[in-house]
Amino acid sequence: MIRRKLQAEIRQEYARHLSRRWFFKDCGVGLASIAAMELLGQGAQAAPVPISPLAQKRPQYPAKAKRVIYLFMGGAPSHLELFDNKPELSKWDGKLPPPELLQGYRAAFINPNSTLLGPKYKFARHGQSGAEISELLPYTASVADDLTIVRSMKTDAFNHAPAQILMSTGSQIFGRPSFGAWTLYGLGTENQDVPGFVVMQSGAKGPSGGLSNFGCGFLPTIYQGVPFRSAGEPVLYLTNPDGVSDATQRDTLDVLKTLNEERLATVGDPEIAARINSFELAYRMQKTAPELMDISREPQHILDMYGAKPGEPSFANNCLLARRLIEGGVRFVQLFHEAWDHHGGLTKGLKDQCGQTDKPCAALVRDLKQRGLLEDTIVIWGGEFGRTPMVQGGNDGRDHHPNCFSMWFAGGGMKPGLTLGGSDEFGFNVTEDPVHVHDLHATLLHLLGFDHTKLAVKFQGLNMRLTNVHGELVDKLLA
Repeated sequence: MIRRKLQAEIRQEYARHLSRRWFFKDCGVGLASIAAMELLGQGAQAAPVPISPLAQKRPQYPAKAKRVIYLFMGGAPSHLELFDNKPELSKWDGKLPPPELLQGYRAAFINPNSTLLGPKYKFARHGQSGAEISELLPYTASVADDLTIVRSMKTDAFNHAPAQILMSTGSQIFGRPSFGAWTLYGLGTENQDVPGFVVMQSGAKGPSGGLSNFGCGFLPTIYQGVPFRSAGEPVLYLTNPDGVSDATQRDTLDVLKTLNEERLATVGDPEIAARINSFELAYRMQKTAPELMDISREPQHILDMYGAKPGEPSFANNCLLARRLIEGGVRFVQLFHEAWDHHGGLTKGLKDQCGQTDKPCAALVRDLKQRGLLEDTIVIWGGEFGRTPMVQGGNDGRDHHPNCFSMWFAGGGMKPGLTLGGSDEFGFNVTEDPVHVHDLHATLLHLLGFDHTKLAVKFQGLNMRLTNVHGELVDKLLA
């Protein structure tokens, strides 16, 4: 009774602000819609608006991958210590680089004409593929034949924030949709009771590029990443405060939904649809999210495989949660581990971070494979750029380096056991099969069922897309 009375009072107040002049001034789109429906013979029988903007959608063509787990190693791991073995660099340790190597080169902090630094760790070949992997990554080496390693990545930015934004959104300019947002926009999600794009963080701090790394840009806000926590409540304030019953909350949401739906029918603003969906999603999440995020339900051997400990936030917990989330119907999960910026303390820093991430990354690949999820899930591992072969921080650090770096992938149509690309004897420039960030995005969208030139949205007079006006499909990466 109270709810109906409140709705009636608000409708009356709203009606006082309407006028014939306002109707003809602002309702052109609405009148055109009505006319169009009549011409099409739909009239009052027009199809209803979809319940959720996140309803599942078909890709442009049959896809190899349905979902993504992105292990973003923020701060930029050194490819020279992890995936790109350069024994020749050891011979140049302490010597100046050849002058021709540095022509036109600009470093972030160091004088480019600094002495070279030999690799700090040894490499060995692993698996039937013979992939060269550092001694720091024994668990990753154990799944070498499931990985696709690219040693010829290139980017345009050499500072963290713009490079992370470029890697995440295809542009160094803030305000563009992230890869996760584009994926959700194109495919929707399988589970309407949890967000379709979930983000978790670990490491020393959050990503240098901030929220834009998982933002929606000019797409409706329903497509942005939703931060989850790996301990405690998955989302802050998910539980009702004392004194607010489920019935009271439901009544409140019903009133809000009615009012928002009336406004949506009037102005057609997609942000109102996003608002409706977010309220309803939050309500459903109160029941589904705590169970989905409870890793204590996992068998002990699975916890041990990841190195996960319930109730203790960690990258290992996040990896296990990523598997649970995509198994539960989440479309895109992105884990940020911002801890790899080793301008100094490289030897210890790499050992520490590999100790935290190596085991859970390999466990994730193995776990997805044994559950039959790897074949249609793309797992991505990598940072925003590489590190210089020149030294920084005395004799134990490396500067930012955009010319060449390494990433690895697993599943989702990537060719397993492949090591693609090569660099010069110093790991400075790509010499074989270059893969720019835009090329990577084009290839990942292809695996998800999209032509990167056609997954676009009209914004400010331009057809905007993840790859901007760039990007080439890298066929050699495809299984």
